[in-house]
Amino acid sequence: MPVTNDDLRASSILIVDDEPANVALLEATLAREGYANLVSTGDPRQVKELCRTHDFDIILLDIRMPHMSGIEVMERLAAKLVDGDWLPVLVLTAQTDDETRMKALTAGARDFVNKPFKRWEVLLRIRNLLETRHFYKRQRVRADELEKIVRERTKEVRETQLQIIERLGRAGEYRDEETGMHVMRMSRACHQLALAAGLDSATSELILYATPMHDVGKIGISDLILLKPGRLDPEERKIIEAHPIIGGDIIGEHGSELLTMARNVALYHHEKWDGTGYPHGLKGEEIPIEARIASICDVFDALTSPRPYKEAWPLEKAVALFKGETGKHFDPKLVEAFLSILPKVVALREQFSG
Repeated sequence: MPVTNDDLRASSILIVDDEPANVALLEATLAREGYANLVSTGDPRQVKELCRTHDFDIILLDIRMPHMSGIEVMERLAAKLVDGDWLPVLVLTAQTDDETRMKALTAGARDFVNKPFKRWEVLLRIRNLLETRHFYKRQRVRADELEKIVRERTKEVRETQLQIIERLGRAGEYRDEETGMHVMRMSRACHQLALAAGLDSATSELILYATPMHDVGKIGISDLILLKPGRLDPEERKIIEAHPIIGGDIIGEHGSELLTMARNVALYHHEKWDGTGYPHGLKGEEIPIEARIASICDVFDALTSPRPYKEAWPLEKAVALFKGETGKHFDPKLVEAFLSILPKVVALREQFSG
């Protein structure tokens, strides 16, 4: 849509000239063309503050003035002229030498009019710059609208991913004695541990949403093994230890950062710091940190929760096990961080009981 005359006449114009006669002439010239939103000053030192309090569409600027030259004015306005805005400056000057023009253009001037100026010329140059200014503002508004749409669509995609992950996580839990509350407690403990370990808030949030899928691979394990009340024999143990591989296959390889992290958690949460875990025997920092975090929080919640085949462990007994397994089963630094947030983790049991 073209810029209308009404758009142009509504423009906010700042006139900066220390000669009252020049200011009066410009004001009269512009007023006859219908421009009514005019601000003038003879003191160039006021320009920066005026730009802070007004949303000008163009500045008509003299070069040679007391206290501060027009070049210096533009240099002080450099942040507004360059960073995040496009504010055209039309220089009106009696100085026509190349050095002055070069300095003015370098400082941010967009056009020149020589004094004494012709009425038609100054009006056309102002109009041309104002048209560009209004197209720029429209593009900026459109860019903001598009960015908002992208944010909303991204949010929808993320929410869909989270719904899928939560439901798959709960599906895995329904296959054995654990409840959906285990997933809620464990994932939130992982979030708290990630923050305590120094991970940034965005990564910690991904861990919150990725860890519910840690046991999704149990979907592929027979009930005869998964729900067996007694001790598993070596062959049955081998089968159940395949559930991380199954979980990784269910989630699959994906470009999504969230699903990639969820796959890492499913695949590696039974690996151990000393390399004696399964299914790949990874050691130390070979194990992704999200899986090391999930391992600690999963084991802690399992130990301190009642099951048909066992009582819940007292807190002191669970803490003693973690201290004993530091550097063996668990990452020592993560155990230290976990114990520092233990009251928060324990509070999750009351919040998500069952």
